[in-house]
Amino acid sequence: MAISDWIRSRRHSAAFKASVVAACKPGVSIASVALANGLNANLLRRWVVEAESARPALTPASRTMPVAPGFMPLPVESAAAAQEIRIEIQRGGCAVVVSWPVSAAAECSAWLRELLR
Repeated sequence: MAISDWIRSRRHSAAFKASVVAACKPGVSIASVALANGLNANLLRRWVVEAESARPALTPASRTMPVAPGFMPLPVESAAAAQEIRIEIQRGGCAVVVSWPVSAAAECSAWLRELLR
């Protein structure tokens, strides 16, 4: 195979691009979709960004995530509202709970890094 064959870029139809971009739903890895379709993940990411910029802006009401049947969404405390970092570690029958103030997040990170070494 000549070098020119390797350098030449492939052309994909608009229908193929649309179907591959549609497969990139929230929660689905773009890299896995690209791999399954023989594409470079960076190329597919560019197609997704182009498709998103072509869509009209979402209204706040349309930004809600779809809920799977039988799934009950629970409110999650935002990180800004949390006053502490809480780490729960379980080994066998023993459980340890450590609470750190959010203001000392860097120290918590260093401690956790040492613990997991």
